[in-house]
Amino acid sequence: MMQQKLGVRGGDLRQALARAGRRLPLRVRRHCTALIRAEMLAQNPKTARQVDADAVERDYEAVRAYLAGLDVGDMRKARLLSIAAAVAANLIMVAVLFVGWLWWRGYV
Repeated sequence: MMQQKLGVRGGDLRQALARAGRRLPLRVRRHCTALIRAEMLAQNPKTARQVDADAVERDYEAVRAYLAGLDVGDMRKARLLSIAAAVAANLIMVAVLFVGWLWWRGYV
């Protein structure tokens, strides 16, 4: 689901979480970290008893609900608008600096 919604690739949840980084809110990252810990504990029969199935289900549902609520089109639109705003701001700053330089040199 992270690959579909966020475009991150990873062989397992740990890699996907590392690649998603700050695109996920802190509370979702904490739920993912708890899921990763539960997965590691479940691999060993002795530590598998420490896994709380209800907590794992809650964490999974929280992550799934957040990812299901994401709109890929809106995220793409927001990213493009952010890039366009940064480019426009940089162009305005360069123009202002250029006019300032012309004024300082006495051409304007």
